[in-house]
Amino acid sequence: MTSNATSIVCAGCGFVVAPAEPYPFRCPNAIPGDDVDHVLVRELDPAHVGFPQGDEANPYVRYRELFHAYHFGLGHGMTDGGFVDLVESLDKAVAAVDGRSFLSTPFLRSDELSERLRFSSEGGVWVKDETGNVAGSHKARHLMGVMLLLLVAEQAGLAPDGERPLAIASCGNAALAAAVVARAADRSLRVFVPTWADPDIRARLDALGADVVVCRRTEGASGDPPYLALRTALEEGAIPFTVQGPDNGMAIEGGETIGYEMVSELARTDVGLDRLVVQVGGGALASSCIRAFEDAALLEARVKLPRIHAVQTLGGYPLRRAYDRVVARMADPTSPADIVEGLTYARAHRSEFMWPWEEEPRSIATGIIDDETYDWAAVVAGMLATDGSPVLVSDETVVEAEAMAHVTSGIPVDPTGAAGMAGLLELVRGGEVGPDERVAVLFTGSKRLSGRGGTRR
Repeated sequence: MTSNATSIVCAGCGFVVAPAEPYPFRCPNAIPGDDVDHVLVRELDPAHVGFPQGDEANPYVRYRELFHAYHFGLGHGMTDGGFVDLVESLDKAVAAVDGRSFLSTPFLRSDELSERLRFSSEGGVWVKDETGNVAGSHKARHLMGVMLLLLVAEQAGLAPDGERPLAIASCGNAALAAAVVARAADRSLRVFVPTWADPDIRARLDALGADVVVCRRTEGASGDPPYLALRTALEEGAIPFTVQGPDNGMAIEGGETIGYEMVSELARTDVGLDRLVVQVGGGALASSCIRAFEDAALLEARVKLPRIHAVQTLGGYPLRRAYDRVVARMADPTSPADIVEGLTYARAHRSEFMWPWEEEPRSIATGIIDDETYDWAAVVAGMLATDGSPVLVSDETVVEAEAMAHVTSGIPVDPTGAAGMAGLLELVRGGEVGPDERVAVLFTGSKRLSGRGGTRR
């Protein structure tokens, strides 16, 4: 027996996952060469669930009624208290490994930053600070959600493969997050990293017990080497413990806790957000935030969906390229019918819109220089539906944004984590954002003491 509150559907082909499936990660219809953008997404039924009104500090407890893992557990004999116990037990283990547990992170108007950018008292910049998260970035949010589903399925006796290794491809923050959560759950993890990965990060991964595999770029080969190695590992039976939506759609659900916290705070303070500017590499963070606001609208929370602006650097911008190609197919990009038609075509003809960047992407914001934006369709859809747009920034603007963030907020954000702020600088200087508007940015990764990170060499 399963709950009717959630269902898992492929956004590309419409496949509906069987309710009892313990691993609803990758669409089974995804086969090489079909050119469909298969991504499994969790749908909510507003007849069976509402937007949570609690105030628990742990987001996986506070928003549990929105998680597929929660309803999957209830449908297989787990109680509400049992799920809460599971979350708290895993969270305690995470804290023992990392020194930090999962807590709601700050989301506040930055008065000094708002003044620096000449916003009025009616408008301003709201900062979501994820630098104090587990493993120092937002990435662990995605993976905690995946691990909870794995543990619920195992407790239900539906996932006997507890010894199957987990696998991820990452250049830094996602790998650290995966290693922390996997160690807390006593699971083996293989991490595929690029040759230029920070030596201190690799040392920390070793200390956490991860099996680190360095992947070299082959001349003439297309695509990100660690991701290509990950795909091979998944084909050999590894479980995708990754933040790329096409390989594990449930990673988006865990990341939605960031957006849910913004929704809760906006509703509590009766603030209407006009724009959300978010940095994009593989696209999971932006996809999660968009989905969270969409869920809130579906469940009639007291917030509006802000305009979405997705930020990439001039060193590589596959999302901007895909957005431009989708828009080029539309007679009227503001028409809901044209948006639906354009996205339907794009999802069925992925190779016309998303493919690996022709040259190795280079930027000081190393966490967002993915060869592809894996969750591109959801992010393009979010921008089109809200009259938003992509934003391109130079490394010089990223450095400026990082310094401004440090001076005005004291938050030790790194270049990747400040890239959304760089996008806001571009929008303000281009006259696209008015002084009375309320804009949110996310500081997503903390600056590490080694200082070895930087532009790919």
